[in-house]
Amino acid sequence: MSTEVLTAPPVQPRSFREAWLITAGHMLTHWYPATFYLLLPIIGTELGLSYSQIGLIMTCQALAGAIANVPGGILVDTSGRMGVLMASSLFWIGFPYLLMGFTHSYWLLVLCVMLVGVGNSIWHPTAIPALARQYPDRKGFVLSVHGMGGNVGDAAAPIAVGAMLTILTWREVVVLNVVPGVAMALLILMMLGTLRSARAKPSEPRDRHVQSFADYMAEVRLLLKNRSLLLLSTSSAFRSMTQSALLTCLPLYLAHEMGYGPLAIGWCLFALQVAGFMASPVAGHLSDKSGPRGVMNWTMGATAVILVAMAFAGGSPVFIVLIAVLGFFLYASRAVIQAWLLDATPKNVGGMSIGILFGFQAIGSAIGPLVGGVIADRAGLLAAFYFLAVTIIIGNLFVVLMPRGSGRAHRPISERSSG
Repeated sequence: MSTEVLTAPPVQPRSFREAWLITAGHMLTHWYPATFYLLLPIIGTELGLSYSQIGLIMTCQALAGAIANVPGGILVDTSGRMGVLMASSLFWIGFPYLLMGFTHSYWLLVLCVMLVGVGNSIWHPTAIPALARQYPDRKGFVLSVHGMGGNVGDAAAPIAVGAMLTILTWREVVVLNVVPGVAMALLILMMLGTLRSARAKPSEPRDRHVQSFADYMAEVRLLLKNRSLLLLSTSSAFRSMTQSALLTCLPLYLAHEMGYGPLAIGWCLFALQVAGFMASPVAGHLSDKSGPRGVMNWTMGATAVILVAMAFAGGSPVFIVLIAVLGFFLYASRAVIQAWLLDATPKNVGGMSIGILFGFQAIGSAIGPLVGGVIADRAGLLAAFYFLAVTIIIGNLFVVLMPRGSGRAHRPISERSSG
């Protein structure tokens, strides 16, 4: 008798086409808010706004996103039409900025940024679980690449818009700015319009089992009791509070206290984001290799130290150098949190998990600019940097409380009950 040895076919490396396209879309979801941060000093001067009123604009945007994130997560998990949802989200983020160019009312401006917050609430619950499913063994790295797209948008927008503002008004800029968002939305719709969440046919392996809506809601109820989800989301909320207040106060400080023009401010914000761009893949790789806990502790701790140093160095050239150093550590933890959360929660409620995470982040983002604006009105813009250091330290404390072994994968209820 002859013996035939059967060998498994070699595993082909997965194409990164979807990852790069989704990353490009993520770049534009950050391009628009980064544009608006640069425009805030100009809009504030034109409308005669206080720092508190400027902070309230960003607070309202974040609150709208906080309210919409959980319904957005449910929509992602239950519809599964990831390509269509990403295209719709990108369009809805860009279009309200077109409306801003035609308004002279403070409250209509607030309404427009709230619409942006709603559109943004769909992108992350869709894109992040989609990437995690497509590249399960390289979550930290792929999500860090996705995060780098955000850094590129945050970095390129201030430079491009700062240059445009030397020859155009801010209203003309926001009208022209809608074009790239619409173009990218159409590209994603054409190339990823058929992309859906993992749903199997009866003949497919059990780990791709189709869950019923009752199973999904049961999983959601368990998810709301997940300690790791609550701790990571709360930690991320304080991190977002730091980031949003910084992005609101830093351009104002550079413009009003250091006398920088829009283009110079754009270069400073560019330095902040380029440093974050370089840090993101490093942090993602270290998270995949050695675990997320140490990465989170080091990056958030270093962020607090640098913010205090910036408060001491205010107005000097050292302050400008520290902006870039801050960006390296502040943005390094973003993808690490997302990958850690997806490992600590069931995969079939990934949209809801990310929706809750970004809902918490939106709450933090809502509080940060308003509190930072109030502090700036009463004690000066530099005093707000001490507030930022406190918020990032509190965020790190929640990471310390994370249970050991919280990164293990969870099986859905529908699979547990069937085997």
